[in-house]
Amino acid sequence: MKSIGQIAVLCTGLVLASTACQQVRLQGSPESQSAPTTTEPQPRPQPTPAAAEPDPAPGNPAPAGMVWSFDTDRLGEPPAGFAFGLTGSGARGRWEIIADPGAPSGGHVLAQLDADDTDFRFPIAVADAVQPADVRVSVRCKMVSGVVDQACGLVVRYQDENNYYITRANALEGNIRLYYVQGGSRRQLASWSGVVQAGVWHDYAFEAVGDRLQVFWNGERIIDHRDTTFTQGGRIGVWTKADSVTYFDDLRVGPP
Repeated sequence: MKSIGQIAVLCTGLVLASTACQQVRLQGSPESQSAPTTTEPQPRPQPTPAAAEPDPAPGNPAPAGMVWSFDTDRLGEPPAGFAFGLTGSGARGRWEIIADPGAPSGGHVLAQLDADDTDFRFPIAVADAVQPADVRVSVRCKMVSGVVDQACGLVVRYQDENNYYITRANALEGNIRLYYVQGGSRRQLASWSGVVQAGVWHDYAFEAVGDRLQVFWNGERIIDHRDTTFTQGGRIGVWTKADSVTYFDDLRVGPP
């Protein structure tokens, strides 16, 4: 006969064996086998989009594409968003918004009204926003009166009142010319002679791309010249000479 101790050991062995068998059956059953783990490919991290560019600070180039019709400006006052200068000597000019029933758009125009007849006198009105170097500016202009001159002009790449490109039309002389003004001195680059009539509205445009300067009069290109005096961006605006009383409307600036 087996002793009680032997029986206890035997029973313990049987219990352990039974437990082991149950574990083997559980591990071997299909229900107990977990599906093999697969690792899905992870997408590559995408670069963070760049932040939007901030608005240009004052004095930095502004996006081209602006129109000034002057129709919302107050009569009898200078237009908002413009600065005024003078090349040469004499009165600085009187730039005001006036009513003109025959204006190309609306009823308001920008007028230079001071008739000081100082010959070397060039009043200028320039928009505050700085434009890129490559630019096209256009305006509707009407030369109203003047004994010394009856002129209207367009300015590009304006650095200050003594440094810029200018094209001007003159009804008394019947010509249109292209100049640069540097250090307050004016130098002629090119000229065209033709019909420049006072008292009517004209389409006038000035385009600068690199060193190429083109002038358009009533839709026709009349000057095509190259010059490198000013290559950087600057302001754009309008210009008169001596005692010219001149009206301007629909000043536009945009890419060439």
